[in-house]
Amino acid sequence: MAVVDYLETLLPQLVLIAFALLMPAMDYLFKKDKRVLSWIALVPLVSLACAMVSWLFMGVWKPSGAPIDVISVDQFSGLFTLVFLAVGIVVVLGSPEFIRADKNHGEYYSLILLAMVGMTVVAEASDLIALFVGLEIAGISSFALSGFRKSEKRSSEAATKYFIVGGFSSALTLFAISILYGIGGTTNIQALGSALGGASAPAWVQDSQSMVLLAVVLLFAGFGFKIAIVPFHMWAPDVYEGAPTPISGMLAAASKKMGFAAVFKVFLIGLLASKMQWEGAAAILAVLTMTVGNLVAVSQTNIKRMLAYSSIAQAGYILIALPVGTQYAVEGGLFHIITHAFMKSGAFMVVAAMGAAAVGERLDDFKGLGRRAPWLAFAMTLFLLSLAGIPPLAGFASKFVLFSSAVYASEAGPQWLVWLAIAGVLNSALSLYYYARVIKYMYMEKGPADKIAIPPMLKIAIAFAAVMVVLIGIYPDPVIRVCEHAAAIFTGLAPGV
Repeated sequence: MAVVDYLETLLPQLVLIAFALLMPAMDYLFKKDKRVLSWIALVPLVSLACAMVSWLFMGVWKPSGAPIDVISVDQFSGLFTLVFLAVGIVVVLGSPEFIRADKNHGEYYSLILLAMVGMTVVAEASDLIALFVGLEIAGISSFALSGFRKSEKRSSEAATKYFIVGGFSSALTLFAISILYGIGGTTNIQALGSALGGASAPAWVQDSQSMVLLAVVLLFAGFGFKIAIVPFHMWAPDVYEGAPTPISGMLAAASKKMGFAAVFKVFLIGLLASKMQWEGAAAILAVLTMTVGNLVAVSQTNIKRMLAYSSIAQAGYILIALPVGTQYAVEGGLFHIITHAFMKSGAFMVVAAMGAAAVGERLDDFKGLGRRAPWLAFAMTLFLLSLAGIPPLAGFASKFVLFSSAVYASEAGPQWLVWLAIAGVLNSALSLYYYARVIKYMYMEKGPADKIAIPPMLKIAIAFAAVMVVLIGIYPDPVIRVCEHAAAIFTGLAPGV
């Protein structure tokens, strides 16, 4: 009976692994119509996503099973899991036509499902070793997916760069974990936070604060590569440009969020006692990341590279939650993680539709898109305006909560926190320039007169993301409530599942 309870706790991972192992066999069975594979891959993603929605938003079901020391299932992990599954659904829907001329479709979908396994493990990890294993499972799958198009030089280059940078960041992270284990005597994140708990900690722990600071620096570097913050961001534009476009969407909308799940857990639980040592550095990195990302995005003529730098800037916005550190800041960070997942994955699916139609992904290729493919142009406009934070779209609602958390925290804490909100608003205004430039090209520049045919599954993927961007923007209350509850559990102000 105990074994059954443990299996129930790990049910999402087991279901995803089972279908990942099944996909190569399905590739052999369905040789003529590879699109069937995408529908099979959607079964676990949609089923688990529906289960998460019924738990988080409807309360008609909740996970049960025996507790596992290294895994913690609560609303915080459930919310991240839902984000990963939603992005996975969009990516799988957008893939069949984009990779139709490639081989090894079964392995492609297997790697996507295995990447989801790693991400869900990170979301649920309550132990540093489990968190590291999840990061590696997702990372190795992503390396292979980035180089899926072996015949394309830039795809192989992207995979090589991603592998080298990913290996380097993993080494830094593991070194930091070893230091923290040596000081705190545990790899459990909650127990580590208690062991490093300031004045209540043993004298030898207090004497090791310089080593804790070294671990913090290493973690900023290791996790900084994962979430692509300045100055650890240079790999992202090259990888996003070279990887298959649906995979670029997964990296920007899901893998980056996995990194933030790890950052929140380690810094706001395990290293909370030393917050005074790292909050200033986190604030500086947040401002640098959003500013550099937006400034460099202005000069980009390749849409995928522009979206990559935009994603870097968005990471800077989310990083505001770290130095602020309040429940409301975590709530704002979670809210923006959700909205950014739909905005960014939807934008990359529009670029994927352009690629599937052999149009191109440069800014000039978007000339006259409003006449050639009205639906694509309209959806891209929604995503770009939402990324800029224009009401009444989802990006405005999440940025409002996130930026206001810094303002409220400055009233009761350090007054310099308000500058994080000011920097966020100014950078959002700057980002509107290069987002509006794309809209200008789509509607005001003349381009070819031929129409662009959009594959049906890509239409569904783009429509799903667009509907969520509009719906969350108009009626954000249910999402805010779930984020509020998840943040309360995360910060220890509410009971868990």
